[in-house]
This record gives sequence, structure tokens and C-alpha cells, in this order.
Amino acid sequence: MANLYFAISFFIILCAKSANLELIELNETNWKLILKGEWMVEFYAPWCPACKTLSPIWNRFAENAADAGLKVAHVDVTKSPSLSGRFLVNALPTIYHAKEGQFRQYRNSRDDDAFMSYVKQKEWQKSEPISSWKNPNSIHMTVLSYFFKLSHLLKDFNISLQEDYGFPTWASYSFVAIATIFVGATLGLLLVLIVDILYPIQFQNSVCEEKSGSDVDDDEGEDDESETEVKANSCSEPEDIKLDEAKLDSKSNKKTQKKSLNTRKRNKKSTKST
Repeated sequence: MANLYFAISFFIILCAKSANLELIELNETNWKLILKGEWMVEFYAPWCPACKTLSPIWNRFAENAADAGLKVAHVDVTKSPSLSGRFLVNALPTIYHAKEGQFRQYRNSRDDDAFMSYVKQKEWQKSEPISSWKNPNSIHMTVLSYFFKLSHLLKDFNISLQEDYGFPTWASYSFVAIATIFVGATLGLLLVLIVDILYPIQFQNSVCEEKSGSDVDDDEGEDDESETEVKANSCSEPEDIKLDEAKLDSKSNKKTQKKSLNTRKRNKKSTKST
């Protein structure tokens, strides 16, 4: 009797495994499998009621998908939180269609016929793929996935402090808040360093000096002469700038004195002629 019970149990387990043989479980290490070929991927959570309702339908779809040259997979977001961030999953269940690295979110009915029609009739061609900056394989989405994973690690750490180490709720949340601030400050500093390395800022003091003047020559009737001095983009220390300004002031004083002297000479000539 015991042997018969064991044989029946083994048969049931074997049938259950064979039923889910075509349903592939994706995680943070093997998710890049969907970058090649055609896939349908469901994001779910064990606690989600809608996901539990969809589960038998999704299993049947996985069994029949091989006939259409399609692979069917699912992702448990509680085990692979970084994938939920990489695909910007904000509702459960969320279904994506993937073909050769292009992703489209499935928004049709959730039944066997609708799934098969979406693939066989190529209804996915009616919708545009997600933009390149939202592509799960891009660099910035990879960075975002690590932030999602870090947030889940902090959440698990908070639960562990309360359940495993007996911390009161206020103490565990305070500790996690301090850790979050510290981690955020560290990441911010790291980001600033990366930006400084990639885009170095060069500070340059530019002193632009422009001076124009005209001098009238002495009493022998020579033509007027004009002098223009332009100094542009002269970068120097503040002390050098002060020296240059002093030189300019002395030159302007000399020119003023020369002009007044010329004026006096003209006045003398005019009085003599009268």
C-alpha cells in the first residue's frame, strides 16, 4: 500500500513538472535569454490575486507556444527585484512581448486565444516598441535596476532587524533611515566624481581690456594721430591685473597732460596772431 501511494505521488509530481516544462523562469542572471528569438514574459508576485488567476492560463499558453515558435517565461519580482526596475514594472501582472531585442508591452485580453492570436497573427506589429531610452538592456536602465535591488535589500534588512534581532519598530526604521541617507550621500559623491572625470570643468579668468584714444600733434600743423590699444582674452592673476590697470591709468594721465599742453600752445598761438 505504501509503495502504491509513493508511485501515485511520484506520478503526480512528474505530471506537474512536465506541464510546466515549457514555462521558463527568468531571474537576474539569465534574463538576457529574451534578447534573442521571440518571447512572451509575465511579471508576477506570489501574493498578487490577479497573478494567481492568470497562472493556469499562462501555463496552458506555455504548453502550446512551442507550436508557434515562441518561448514563454515568467519573472517573480519578489525574487528578482532588479528586473522589475529594469522593465519599469508598476503593475502586476505585466506582460511583455520580446522579439530580437525589441520589447512591447502586451495590453490585450488575458486568455489563451488572445495570447496565441497576438503571436500567430503578428498583432504586436500594430504597436510601437518601447523607446531606446527605456530599453531594458541600456546602460541607464541597468543602473536603475541596481537602485531597485538596493531598495529591496534595505527593506529586507529592516525586516531582519525586527524579526531576527528583536529591534523595536522605531529603532529599525531609524537605523534604516540613517543607512539610506549615508548610502544616498555616498552615491551622490560618486556621481559627482564620475561627472568630473567625464566632463572636466576648466575655470579661466578672462580679462578683456579695450582702450582707444587720439592724440593731436604739436603746433606745426601735423595730421591728427589716433592710437587704439586692445587687449583681449588676457588671463592673469589678480595682482597682474592691478598692475595692468595702473599702467593704463598712467598712460591715460600722460595723454591727458599732453592734450592740455597742446591746447595751451594753440591758445598762445592764437593770442600772438591777434
